Amino acid sequence: MNQRLNKYNQPIGEELSNWQKRKFPSDMYYVGKYTIVTRLSRTHIKELYNAYKNSHPSNWTYLPEEPPHNYEEFEQTLLEKIESSTHIYYAVLNKETNKPLGIFSLMRIDQANGVIEVGNINFSDALRRTRISTEAHYLLAMYVFEELQYRRYEWKCDSLNAPSIKTAKRLGFKYEGTFRNAVIYKNRSRNTSWFSMLIEEWPLHKQALTQWLAEENFDDKGVQVQRLETFKQ
Repeated sequence: MNQRLNKYNQPIGEELSNWQKRKFPSDMYYVGKYTIVTRLSRTHIKELYNAYKNSHPSNWTYLPEEPPHNYEEFEQTLLEKIESSTHIYYAVLNKETNKPLGIFSLMRIDQANGVIEVGNINFSDALRRTRISTEAHYLLAMYVFEELQYRRYEWKCDSLNAPSIKTAKRLGFKYEGTFRNAVIYKNRSRNTSWFSMLIEEWPLHKQALTQWLAEENFDDKGVQVQRLETFKQ
C-alpha cells in the first residue's frame, strides 16, 4: 500500500472525508446462545448482590471498590453506577435463569474520534471462565462495532492484573504498551496496560468467537472441545 503524501511531500494518514461522530451508548438488549447483555437497572441489584456476596474477595483487588459488606451499601453503589452520565453500565445475565451475574461498562467515550473503552468489569465467580462470560464480551463488542460503529475499542487494566491481561489477549485485543504511574487507587500506584481492537479487525475475531461459542464446541458437561485460540489460526 502506497503511503499518502501531502503537498509538502510529508506522509499523512488515511482520509476519512465522510466521518461523522458516533452515537453515545445507551439502552441495549442483546441475546446470545447462553447470555443476555442489557442496560444495568434497579431490577438487577438484589440478584447481583447475591452473586457477589458468594464470590471471593480477591475479585475486587484490581477494582476501585471493595467487596460489598451489606446490601444498603451495595445498593447505593449500584444506583450511582446506574445514574452515571459518563460510564454506561450493562448487566450480564444467564439466559437460562435470567439472573444477572456480573456487570461491565462502556467508558472514556470519545464520540468525535470513535473511541470507546470497556471497563469496570466485575464478574462474579458464577460467571468467570464460562461460555456466558465470553459471549458477554462478544455481544458488547458487536454492539460497539456493528451498531454504534466505533472504530477503536479499548481495554485497560493494572499491569499486575494477569487474569485481565490474559482475557484481553484471548478475546483479540492487541497490547499497545504500559503507561507508568498512570493511576493511584486504594492508596497504591498503578501502571496501566493498554490494549485495543479496531473495527477492521473485528470480523476475524467475530468469526473465531462465533465458532468457539457454537454448541458443538462443548461436550455434555459444558467443557470446551477446542480453545478459542484454535479458531484464530
